[in-house]
Amino acid sequence: MSASRVSPLFVLLLLLVGACVSAPVQEMSNARQAIAAAEEAGANEHAPGDLAAAQRLLDTAQTRLADKRFREARRAAVAAKTRAIAALKATGDPQQ
Repeated sequence: MSASRVSPLFVLLLLLVGACVSAPVQEMSNARQAIAAAEEAGANEHAPGDLAAAQRLLDTAQTRLADKRFREARRAAVAAKTRAIAALKATGDPQQ
């Protein structure tokens, strides 16, 4: 394949991959649910730092989502869920 033919194909591939990025709806929902579970289990008392970090990350995810920066929103939402789970574990709640 010649260089002039590879370049347009590469550009087309990048455009197709970029179009596949969608809003992280499920990740945002998962993060919200994990934060709610941690709050209900008493993470405000047992792990306030992790819970606050989870909420900040979720806030960041929401801002990135509003800006249509979906990859960054997804990363922040996943990180928020991870911190919320850490907060939940710190409560010692057996239903985690």
